[in-house]
Amino acid sequence: MNNFIYNIYPLLSEIFLVLTSCTLLSYGVFYSSSKGNPLLIKSCSYITVQSSIFSLILAYSQEPFHSLIWNGFLIADFFTYEIKSLIIVSFIVWVLINSSYIINEKLNSFEYWVLVLLALTAILLVTQAYDFLIIYLCIELQSLVFYILASFKRTSEFSTEAGLKYFVLGAFSSAILLLGISLIYGLTGLTNLSDLSKLFTDVYFIDGNLFKGIIVGLILIIVAFLFKLGAAPFHMWVPDVYEGSPTSITAFFSIIPKLAIISLICRVLMFAFYDFSELFHKLILISAFLSVLIGSLNTFIQVKLKRFFAFSSINNVGFLLLALSQGFGESLSNLFFYLIIYIVSIIGIFSILASVRFLSSNNHYQIRYLKDLSGMSKFNPTVSVAFLVILFSMAGIPPLGGFFSKIFILLPLLQGKAFGICIITVILSCISCFYYIRVVKIIYFDKLENWVYLYPIDKFNSVILGLIILFIAFLFYDIELIFLISKLCSLAFIN
Repeated sequence: MNNFIYNIYPLLSEIFLVLTSCTLLSYGVFYSSSKGNPLLIKSCSYITVQSSIFSLILAYSQEPFHSLIWNGFLIADFFTYEIKSLIIVSFIVWVLINSSYIINEKLNSFEYWVLVLLALTAILLVTQAYDFLIIYLCIELQSLVFYILASFKRTSEFSTEAGLKYFVLGAFSSAILLLGISLIYGLTGLTNLSDLSKLFTDVYFIDGNLFKGIIVGLILIIVAFLFKLGAAPFHMWVPDVYEGSPTSITAFFSIIPKLAIISLICRVLMFAFYDFSELFHKLILISAFLSVLIGSLNTFIQVKLKRFFAFSSINNVGFLLLALSQGFGESLSNLFFYLIIYIVSIIGIFSILASVRFLSSNNHYQIRYLKDLSGMSKFNPTVSVAFLVILFSMAGIPPLGGFFSKIFILLPLLQGKAFGICIITVILSCISCFYYIRVVKIIYFDKLENWVYLYPIDKFNSVILGLIILFIAFLFYDIELIFLISKLCSLAFIN
């Protein structure tokens, strides 16, 4: 009995979310109609927020301890305690900024909220996975929900195309991951990360053929993780899926899964394959360089907003990988610092994209193209200033938050004497400033072809957007606060 409670205690948040999903499903089945019910959808969104807040309380009020649970399949440690809280907080904010979008786009299906709760549960389990078997199962559970969410807007052929492309390429990446895991298991007979870390101590004394097979398996696993992260050269699914998915789902893909995959990459590479660090640091460095290069150059030719921010996210993933390529010391806290600033910026961007709508001929429609932003400074100067601050932060303009996040990524590169990649990254960052400035030019200086009116932003989005602008603009006053949070995450991970 004590062992059962010992295994259940670290999973109280996930258990609560699963029970809430089942309850929400039953509630929706009893009260929905064939054409959907907007009032039901609104109440489901409130239930989702309430359940995620309760799950945050359950996660945060637990006494953190370090132990393997469920026969070593899962791990409970200080890092999972920190990262789960960060994921749930991001999810709560995401639900708040997208509630109005769901109503405006008439996505009157209660299954939407059931699916996002299941996705959150899978993501939380990914952060705790400590065995390749449970890693694969949790990633597949997460991916299956993502395929459905990407194609959730059934009346749109773009959404259907996005879901289909995501499914085909996601299945391919899952096959690569499974092949890598099979090679590791076939050669070692182990799947637990702790057992693998013990086996690979002094790895260079292993037999030559066995060593080569393990390297091939590790490369396949890293490739699958990079695909899930949306890093180059495995980024081919990102622009199409981001563009075709509903804007709320695009925001979800941009924020929450990246937290889980980054934490999983850190855990697998640091614990199980730490002795192969010389190999995977080079692979990650190559992927980081290609991500920054492809993300910076491809953004220039984009005319659609969501494709624009898709390539921008690839560029930001490159910076995250640059931190990983420098090892797991000080650069790990810099990675979490960059990740926090990136998440806040993306939430700000999508709070604008999800709620700002043009009103013309008694119909309001969503912003799809960059040219739709022309003249926004005349319709709503406050939102335009908010957009300006977030774009300048993502471009790395001082003294905004994005500038400090990039500085903290580049400093370990300089300390590690990686001058070549550092210079190239700085040059590409300067180039990336131009495409962000292009959006600012469209907002403030492009001429209007047709006069339209801006649909007002709801209260939740206004409050969240205001807090984000204050955070980004005045971070330099107390930068140690966020750096302390990122340092705690890194120390919790190392310890």
